[in-house]
Amino acid sequence: MGFSKGDAVEVNSKQEGFVGSYYEATVLMPYEKNKYVVQYKTLITDDEKYWLKEVVDASEIRPTPPPKVMVSGFNHHDFVDVYDNDGWWVGRITGRSPTHYSVYFDSTSEELSYPVSKVRVHQEWINGRWFTPQ
Repeated sequence: MGFSKGDAVEVNSKQEGFVGSYYEATVLMPYEKNKYVVQYKTLITDDEKYWLKEVVDASEIRPTPPPKVMVSGFNHHDFVDVYDNDGWWVGRITGRSPTHYSVYFDSTSEELSYPVSKVRVHQEWINGRWFTPQ
C-alpha cells in the first residue's frame, strides 16, 4: 500500500527500547523507493521547538487504525494497545480493577496498570486489511 501527502499513519518503532510501539504521524511526502518523510504528532525534536520529522521505511508505516473498536471489556491474555510515553504500546491483559487494566509487555518484561481510557483493541495491518489477533 502506498501513502500520500497528508495521510494519517502510525509508525512502528524499530529502535531498541521502543520495539512494540506505534507513534501517530502525518505523511509529508514520499521520499525514495519505499520510504516516506513523516511528521510525528506527539514526538518533538531534541531542542523541543518542532514536531519531529524523519524518513521511515514503508514497512514501518501503517494507516491509523479504524475508530475505536467497541468492546464491553477485555479478557485475560487479550492483546491490547496502551497509550503511554507519547505512543501506543502492544501488550496483553493480565488483570482488571473497576477502573484499570493490568498489562504485560513482552518487549520490556514489565506489568503496569493503566486507566481504561488508555487501552484500545490491538489490531494488525496485514496485506491491506485490519485484523484483531485472537
